[in-house]
Amino acid sequence: MAGSNEKREFGRRIEDFIALAKKGKKVHAEIALKRLPIKQKIRPGTTEDMRAEVDMYLFMGDYTFRVGKEVNHVCKVYMYGFLKDPAGVFSVNINIANARLKMDYQRLKNAKISFEEKYF
Repeated sequence: MAGSNEKREFGRRIEDFIALAKKGKKVHAEIALKRLPIKQKIRPGTTEDMRAEVDMYLFMGDYTFRVGKEVNHVCKVYMYGFLKDPAGVFSVNINIANARLKMDYQRLKNAKISFEEKYF
């Protein structure tokens, strides 16, 4: 493990691990996908129909990167939406999240990082 005065080699973004793989390090990734419900707090509006909280969801990818014995976690939000949106909007949001996920998968493949593809 790196000492407090040593510069840490690993980062906190997907791009950091892609850069390591391009430098020749062996990087393995695991991806866990989830839809996380949240409450978004908003400022009270001037109209009566604006509430202080809005029910939302996030489509998230939790990445676990392994480089040697080091294990690092990166979380990335691929899309968000509102629970009160029509069903058609939810389907569109899933498609957008999967398209963004596919772009990241292609970047991981180009860097020769091994992983299993999963979609929302």
